[in-house]
Amino acid sequence: QVQLLESGGGSVQAGGSLRLSCQPLNTPLVYAMSWFRQAPGKEREGVANLGSDGSTRYADSVNGRFTISKDKAKNTLYLEMNSLKPEDTAIYYCAAASRPLYGSARWTTAAYNYWGQGTQVTVSS
Repeated sequence: QVQLLESGGGSVQAGGSLRLSCQPLNTPLVYAMSWFRQAPGKEREGVANLGSDGSTRYADSVNGRFTISKDKAKNTLYLEMNSLKPEDTAIYYCAAASRPLYGSARWTTAAYNYWGQGTQVTVSS
């Protein structure tokens, strides 16, 4: 059952930008929210994390290029992606956890209760 709905994926050329959005459909109170991605033949990996205290963390591969944020009024999570590279090509997933996450748990898929269906991002060279 899909509980988070992502949108905003698409195809861009290298150097371009995209903004992904994630809206909860029927999730109860959540603490941490993150964006993960999965490229063909690879494991799902954490990209950006937003803690319940507003703190943000990023994977080294996207740090300085991606920004995670949340519009509380719209109850929507965003991932602003700039300077996109072909290696950013993947299906991007929004995830939410019903408890606070610390340390490596922030990047662990099993720590998240709620997931979206994913949105494809394709970056061409």
